[in-house]
Order: sequence, then structure tokens, then C-alpha cells
Amino acid sequence: MQLRIKKLRADAVVPSYQTDHSAGMDVCAAIDVPITLGHLERAIVPCGFAMSIPEGYDVQVRARSGLAAKQGIGLVNGVGTIDADYRGEVGIILINYGKEDFVIHNGDRIAQIVLAKYERAVWQEVTELDETARGAGGFGST
Repeated sequence: MQLRIKKLRADAVVPSYQTDHSAGMDVCAAIDVPITLGHLERAIVPCGFAMSIPEGYDVQVRARSGLAAKQGIGLVNGVGTIDADYRGEVGIILINYGKEDFVIHNGDRIAQIVLAKYERAVWQEVTELDETARGAGGFGST
């Protein structure tokens, strides 16, 4: 599938897969000056591009496992969603859960994005639900 992307600055890096079987494409920071995140500080890091996502798809923003494991860098919102009708600059909301300052430089790989197909639901209000073996058990019940 081809996606349309518009660079908003000349040095912006187009998201790319790092291996033949990667589900996510790495996205990079597009910043003029380094950003330092102290312990529990957060920032929206611009990526220097906008994109056109086809109807029926979204782009999910996910943390990079290496940054999470080695430096404690995650996403404030867990997993981000970029909707098909958004045309602005992509920004990644990072947080530093680590104890040490983390410095982001222009071109650093800061997150990954995954294109995902979805369907919109229409709720049907009912008075009864079908029975399952699990029933209402949750939060550790299994």
C-alpha cells in the first residue's frame, strides 16, 4: 500500500521499516535544538512531516522498545492514534520515566508507527447479552 507523505522541512526523515518483517516504521525527531527530558518530564516532539491516511485506516504510534528498556522513554498516552482525516504535522508525546536526563537530537529515532485497518461500530442497545464461560469475571479472574 502506498501512503502520501509531505515533508514540512528539508531534513525531515521519512518513516521507514528497519527489517523485512518489521510491523512498525521508525519515526525521527525533526527539531532545531536538542530537547532534554528530565525525570517524568514530557514533550511533544515534532517529526517534520504530514501524511494522508486512507479512509478505514489509522496510524498507531508506539514506543520503541529499545528506548523504553534502556532509557525509560515511553509515550504519555500509551499508544497514540493518528486519524485518517488529520493532515497536520506528526508529533510524538514522549515522557521520561528514567532517572537520568534524556536528550533528543534532530534525526533521532523516537517512536514507531503502525498502519492499521479498522471498522467503525454501531451500538445496538439490548437488555440481555449472550452467555460465556467467563461471564463478568475480569481483572485477574482468569
